[in-house]
Amino acid sequence: MAEGVLKLSLLPGNRAWMQKTDILMGIGVIAVVIMLIIPLPTILLDFLLAISIMLGMLVLMLVMFVQRSFDFSVFPSLLLVSTVFRLALNVSSTRLILLEGAAFDGKIIRTFGNFVVGGNYVVGFIIFVILIAVQFIVITKGATRTAEVAARFTLDAMPGKQMSIDSDLSNGLINEDEARKRREEIRREADFYGAMDGASKFVQGDVKVGIIITLINIIGGFIIGMAIRGESFDVAIRTYTLLSIGDGLVTQIPSLLITTATGIIVTRAVSKENLGTELATQLGSQPRALFITSAALGGMVLIPGFPKISIILIAAGLASLGFTLLKTQEEDKEKAQKQEKEAALKDHKPESVLPLIQVDPLEVEIGYNLIPLVDPEQGGTLLERITNIRRRSAIDMGLIVPPVRIRDNMELDPEIYSILIKGVDVGSGSLQIGKLMAMDPGDVTEKIDGTEFIEPVFGLKAIWIDSAKRDEAESRGYTVVDCPTIVATHLTEIIKRHADEILGRQEVQQLVDNIKEDYPAVVTEITDKMNLGEIQKVLQNLLRERVSIRNMVTILEALASYADHTKDTGLLTEYVRSALARQIVKDYIGVDNTLSAITVDPEIENIIRDSVHEDPIEGRVLGLDPDTHSMIAKALVDAAVRSRNLGYQPVYLVSPTIRSVTYALLEREIPQPVVLSYNEIISTIKVNVVGSALLAGKA
Repeated sequence: MAEGVLKLSLLPGNRAWMQKTDILMGIGVIAVVIMLIIPLPTILLDFLLAISIMLGMLVLMLVMFVQRSFDFSVFPSLLLVSTVFRLALNVSSTRLILLEGAAFDGKIIRTFGNFVVGGNYVVGFIIFVILIAVQFIVITKGATRTAEVAARFTLDAMPGKQMSIDSDLSNGLINEDEARKRREEIRREADFYGAMDGASKFVQGDVKVGIIITLINIIGGFIIGMAIRGESFDVAIRTYTLLSIGDGLVTQIPSLLITTATGIIVTRAVSKENLGTELATQLGSQPRALFITSAALGGMVLIPGFPKISIILIAAGLASLGFTLLKTQEEDKEKAQKQEKEAALKDHKPESVLPLIQVDPLEVEIGYNLIPLVDPEQGGTLLERITNIRRRSAIDMGLIVPPVRIRDNMELDPEIYSILIKGVDVGSGSLQIGKLMAMDPGDVTEKIDGTEFIEPVFGLKAIWIDSAKRDEAESRGYTVVDCPTIVATHLTEIIKRHADEILGRQEVQQLVDNIKEDYPAVVTEITDKMNLGEIQKVLQNLLRERVSIRNMVTILEALASYADHTKDTGLLTEYVRSALARQIVKDYIGVDNTLSAITVDPEIENIIRDSVHEDPIEGRVLGLDPDTHSMIAKALVDAAVRSRNLGYQPVYLVSPTIRSVTYALLEREIPQPVVLSYNEIISTIKVNVVGSALLAGKA
């Protein structure tokens, strides 16, 4: 029974013992440090030397089979720990060799020494020096340099990789989870190569210390053997040379294995297979190279003195391998073609045209000269700016802007860009790449030379100037912006103007779901009383007048309170505006909490009120004859002009019953009119009447 329990505890499914590895690791590191001070018995030394050799082999094999370098992220730390472990073993073995001399009974060290020395101490020492030189000059130096270069290039490539991820995310090619995963991989790769850059220095130091310790073993042992123990020259040189070379090899061979692993892991790029599979696939991908090499080896047979049998066997083997690979490639090609034909016959059906009728909610089309604005490799920052625009729209307006698709359109002029909503052009402009736009804010001291044009966002006069004149233009009072800023500003303005068109039912559902977890009662109540389309209509009404819908909880609570009394979305919008009164009015009040407003003549209000009628679909609409409409519009516009002349922003203050229709009347006369109702003026706000809209006879 006890045996059964023991087997169960070692099964992969029960890994509680693995949770103690951090404690075991700490104990192990402390033990390594203690080894530098306390002598070890010979049998324990042999055991630890075997572990060192095993560790070197295991690390090399792991590196061979890992697919991505940073998947073995613990390698730099393992490199440091294994180096300290080998040095501790080296110190311990040196202590025993010098203390015991010929009586030293370390099996592994003596075996390695006898194998390499082979009875000739000079040859043995030369072989040992050659092994050390190969490791130090070739492998260690190359791995260290490669680690430095890989770290530098990895860090330099990080911004471009990050921008590429942002580009794919903004274009809808990947989702947030995939973007987060890719960013994490980039961070891990940079951290890995940065750590490897430093950890590779331990490898260099390990080799240098190994050489020094070996020389100390030979010289110190020779002196101790002859001067203290009274050994003869022949016995001393034989004993300490054998043991020192054996000790050096036992510590340097694991070091050579881990150094080779270091070189492999820092020279590997990210691949889909392990090193062995990649080598077999890539080296065997060109049979012609094998044929040419085989022919070249065959020609070497004609050189007098060369071993003909060995060369002929190797050449024949290469030729056979090349023929086999060539035949395999042809068979694979024929098989692939056959499968394609079978699949085409099996799946042959009329082409689906459904993807062709889909339109993106928001697009930016550019001429081919404007591609550098989008390409991160050419310094383009437009993709990053669009990501920021979507973020700002969510913060400022509460609007979920769908991913903006950017594509080049060869039908556009090279320097033209076009912004489309659901496939329809709603704004465009012309840019000059490499130049800056300078605008006069009204206080320019001296005009600057350049090409005059009308900027595409607000229709203001501007000048194209060379990039070198930026400081000069700014010193003269111009506002200077670059081309990506122009497109970003235009897109931002388009989103604000057409926010109600961008907000679809899917976005409304996302907004509702976003607050459902924290406010389930509100969401449950409103979904029982109103459908998604009615909520969307109210939100669109708010966005049309640039009222932020970020405070969804207050909006839904107001709708839930009044949805039982009316289904008129226009009237419900007014109730919501009253609930958002403080938010709406704050943008128009001064520092002294005063609202400067334009009032409307009661006669005008009466005319408008009497002309309102209920449409079963559109809700409250205004029905005025053309003359009356023109007369009232003129009175309202004249009041706005007078307000601007006095230095005030035109803000109309009207009765709640006619607020929405008054806005609809003004919408065609004044860009972005502001119409507030008396219900939206909270008690702490003071109203300063700066003008009144009067009929022609009263003005």
